[in-house]
Amino acid sequence: MTDTKMRPSVLIIDDDPTFCLMLKSFLSKKDFTTETAFSGTEALTQVRNNNFDVVLSDFRLPDTDGLELLENIREIKPGTPVIIMTSYADIRIAVKAMKIGAYEYVTKPVNPDEILLTIKNALNRDKDKMVVSAPQPVSQNNTNKNEQPSGKKSTLKNGFEYVEGNSDTANRIMQYIDVVAPTNLSVIINGESGTGKEYVAKMIHQKSNRSHKPFVSIDCGALSRELAASELFGHIKGSFTGAIADKTGQFVYADGGTLFLDEIGNLSYEIQVQLLRAIQERRIRKIGSNQDVEVDVRIIVATNEDLQEAVKKGNFREDLYHRLNEFTVIVPSLRDRGSDIDIFAQHFLQLANTELNKDVEDFDDEVKAIFRKYSWPGNLREMRNVVRRAVLLASGGLVKKETLPHEIIFEKQDDVQSNYNNNTQQKQFTEAPSDLKSLAEKTERELILSTLIKVNYNKSKAATLLKIDRKTLYNKMKLYKILTGNEEE
Repeated sequence: MTDTKMRPSVLIIDDDPTFCLMLKSFLSKKDFTTETAFSGTEALTQVRNNNFDVVLSDFRLPDTDGLELLENIREIKPGTPVIIMTSYADIRIAVKAMKIGAYEYVTKPVNPDEILLTIKNALNRDKDKMVVSAPQPVSQNNTNKNEQPSGKKSTLKNGFEYVEGNSDTANRIMQYIDVVAPTNLSVIINGESGTGKEYVAKMIHQKSNRSHKPFVSIDCGALSRELAASELFGHIKGSFTGAIADKTGQFVYADGGTLFLDEIGNLSYEIQVQLLRAIQERRIRKIGSNQDVEVDVRIIVATNEDLQEAVKKGNFREDLYHRLNEFTVIVPSLRDRGSDIDIFAQHFLQLANTELNKDVEDFDDEVKAIFRKYSWPGNLREMRNVVRRAVLLASGGLVKKETLPHEIIFEKQDDVQSNYNNNTQQKQFTEAPSDLKSLAEKTERELILSTLIKVNYNKSKAATLLKIDRKTLYNKMKLYKILTGNEEE
């Protein structure tokens, strides 16, 4: 029997006791120890008194929201990964949560296997850090039987592999990378969250003369104001409360190589001053020290905001902006990538097959059309999550519409449907369940799911609309494996 002390610990935060109990039971069977909290206040007490390996929190709580709770957890236990549970209606909020330090988000209704995989990835993040904002190395273990659209692959030092698109935009980005990489110019990479800015930075480093030295990445959005200076420059023992030992800053770790500062706009004005000094003088000073240390570091930064506008508003130092803006690369959003959408989808399909030990060959034509029409507010990060979830749910060789989140299917459904003719509709009819019981169960599950989405997962309202009691609704949700939190009772 597994030793309880060796089990990873998970804190589940949701104001729905039934949902917490279902998830607690599921994770306990998978060898996790779990605790629950039904409010933000209760959750913070738990975080202060325990060392959880992972925190899993609903976005909507009776006394706070996921963003505020996330920031509070980061202040109390900065290294604890936090996974946010949210509906697809809140996808833009989920992206914002990632920006300020959430490890990942999962969408409701929650699929147990999906959430288990996300938790395991969070636990393994230090061994094999998962960069979810861009394509990752392609596995050779699973290949599609049919010829699929594929982007060019750049294999560089240390086995780093980058999947490029085939669009004019993709080619232009690679041209910029090839031009700036051999220089020592500072670079600003601008683009929405999840567009692959860190991978562009890694490409620049790998094609530079510094490629044999470290590439050190810091998510400035995940740094509290108090910890930013210590993380960047280090500190000496006793320099402030909690400084129980000397710490080496990331500038020193990156010496000779590249320091990548993601979401640079989140740094406080005070830290910006210290950063400017470090870049100009090539010297840093640990907190509490009176000695400078020379460093040779190339700076690449990324942002999803307009830094020029931030300068005008007084939120970003103008001198630092001009020092960083020696070269700019703009990474477009996924919805503006045209034919690259198919390439990235196929790439994530291969990754999901390897990760989940599946053998899904392709997306059916309707899914491909939906992907091309969807706005992808979470960009590549969102696509990876959507494809992984669809592969997990796929029961055959093709990813079909039924495995996609409701909001993706219906965002521009009128446009999507216009692309199909009677032959497609006939094909869908012939693929329907062949017996009445299966058909009834499928219809009932879809009705429950659509009703829950309609009332924003308020189960009391859903039960009323479905003309069943709440207990019956819970039983059917359990039967059909529909796990969802209670955002608003």
